[in-house]
Amino acid sequence: MTTRVIGERVVRKEDPALLSGTGQFLDDVEPAGCLHAAVVRAEHANARVTGIDTGVAEGMPGLIAVYTHAELGELDKPLPLGIPNPGLHHPRTQLPLVREEARFVGEPIALVVATSRAVAEDIAEQVVVDYERRPAVAGVDAAEAAQALVHDDVPGNLAAELADVIGDPEGAFASAAHVISRRIWVERGAAMPIEGRGVVAHDDPDTGELTVWDSTQAPNTIRMGICGFFKRPEHLVEVIAPEVGGAFGVKIPYFYPEELLIPFASIQLGRPVKWVEDRREHFIGSNHERGQLHEARIAFDGEGRILAVEDRMRHDTGAYVPYGVIVPLVTLARLPGPYKIPALEVSARVLYTNTVPVTPYRGAGQPQAVFVIERLMDAVAAELDLDKTEVRRRNLIQPEDFPYQPGTIDEDGEPATYDSGNLPAVLDRCIELAATGEFEQERREAESHGMRLGFGIAPYVEITGGELYEGARVHVEPSGEVFVTTGAGSQGQGHQTVLAQITAEVLGVDFDDVAVKTGDSRHFKWATGTFASRIGVISGNAVAKAAEKVREKTLTLAAEVLEAAKEDLTIEAGSVHVRGAAQPRVSLKELAVLANPLRVAYDDAALAASQFAEKQVPTLELLDEPGLEASA
Repeated sequence: MTTRVIGERVVRKEDPALLSGTGQFLDDVEPAGCLHAAVVRAEHANARVTGIDTGVAEGMPGLIAVYTHAELGELDKPLPLGIPNPGLHHPRTQLPLVREEARFVGEPIALVVATSRAVAEDIAEQVVVDYERRPAVAGVDAAEAAQALVHDDVPGNLAAELADVIGDPEGAFASAAHVISRRIWVERGAAMPIEGRGVVAHDDPDTGELTVWDSTQAPNTIRMGICGFFKRPEHLVEVIAPEVGGAFGVKIPYFYPEELLIPFASIQLGRPVKWVEDRREHFIGSNHERGQLHEARIAFDGEGRILAVEDRMRHDTGAYVPYGVIVPLVTLARLPGPYKIPALEVSARVLYTNTVPVTPYRGAGQPQAVFVIERLMDAVAAELDLDKTEVRRRNLIQPEDFPYQPGTIDEDGEPATYDSGNLPAVLDRCIELAATGEFEQERREAESHGMRLGFGIAPYVEITGGELYEGARVHVEPSGEVFVTTGAGSQGQGHQTVLAQITAEVLGVDFDDVAVKTGDSRHFKWATGTFASRIGVISGNAVAKAAEKVREKTLTLAAEVLEAAKEDLTIEAGSVHVRGAAQPRVSLKELAVLANPLRVAYDDAALAASQFAEKQVPTLELLDEPGLEASA
């Protein structure tokens, strides 16, 4: 490999379409004859629905259909549980449309389909829902007191209990020179991407193909779910994630009700149906994250070295657990952070409340863990009147300790393992950069205006690259362009650019000759999704492996064409030649044509002028399969 692309400055693949306004977002998708949907949402946090009157709505012009749970048939059942866990004693997921009881403000009760979005909204306002209000449960204290229940069959509102114990924390606390306790509340958060959620579905009655466009982080996961819900064979269902205007985790849950309801409406009506969330709906209908109360304490000696940590956490999961208990589980697993903690006891009580369900956002529970352990470290420094940095340095995992197991259980059920690192060197470098920067000047200037500036320190360990699988396909076309596809979508991370750089470097072609398509099941069927900082590692390696396979096929074919030993060949700027000799050479464009038994070229004139045009190469015997392409 002689072409250096990874790490070089390049013009991003994604930007031209976005800057010129030609990028296609969900709201830009509108198939011919498209109908529009609006959702009737619950107005109370906890209420029995005693009646739904659609009489006035059904008489309004522009109405196509109104659906309540009664019209859903076999789909009137709880949505699937994303990630089971043995600690989850009472898993509850929501129905596509409320049947008897609404458990949070914003929960879908009915779906209106009309000739336009405005008409659908006007009609939705005329759907009359009768409620019998019940006491609402808000916050972990109220949930644990159980003065009211979110689910009548879940005693104490307790969804799950999780725990890890390492070493002898009880003994460490009993004998420690110092013990400090803190009560730490981590507030709920709500992701606010510029683009809200949206779904467009087209069930083609002529072909039987169901195509769904979804502003989602996991199009192939949605595709598999839709196949199961509607009992459709996989080859007749496609899910496409167009340009996605931000996600941050809020667009990954499996499933939102609308991701089932909009395809359902299209199937029922035989026409495309579109729903796009407005900002108010996003506040009340899209999942939240965080919401934890930690009762934490730390035992340490007179030099600030940690002896034990205890954290008893109560986690507000909202009204349902669509993603299981992954958020509190990650919090417990990440609590030790980069520190050597000889004894640890962590536990979580996961509680239902009458609020929007909680699913993973930006860090999926890790920011809470970092906040808790770092507040404790600050408390240690304050208690002993030590420098905050020095307290952290004394407790860091050392280079010789790797690979290191903190003792907690990761979200995959296996012991958490840190593979490598030099944490003291990283800390020292950060302090050096802070000391030599412009902070002191900014601080003095701020003081002259009556303001005080300071900087904090919070080391953490980020575990990335796990979570199931991703794949990719690399194909050299007869035009000479290299087409790369992966099922994982993008929400602005630059996947097209990164994957094109990997392909160009491995395959030895120009970066500009690589085209990348992401998040479209029509091109690649298998994917998990974009989350947890995993695409560069997993999709990137899949692309590299596929490109390496194509490289091997290219060199195998070129060796036959050039009548040279394969090991003597190299690929540069899209052409193969013998090392140290500029000529003869054969381009990937020519090889892509020669690898096709039908010998079809995009540019017949150019191929006819090639000295290899009439070369008879037994490609199937050489390559096992025709074409310069491979998957990984």
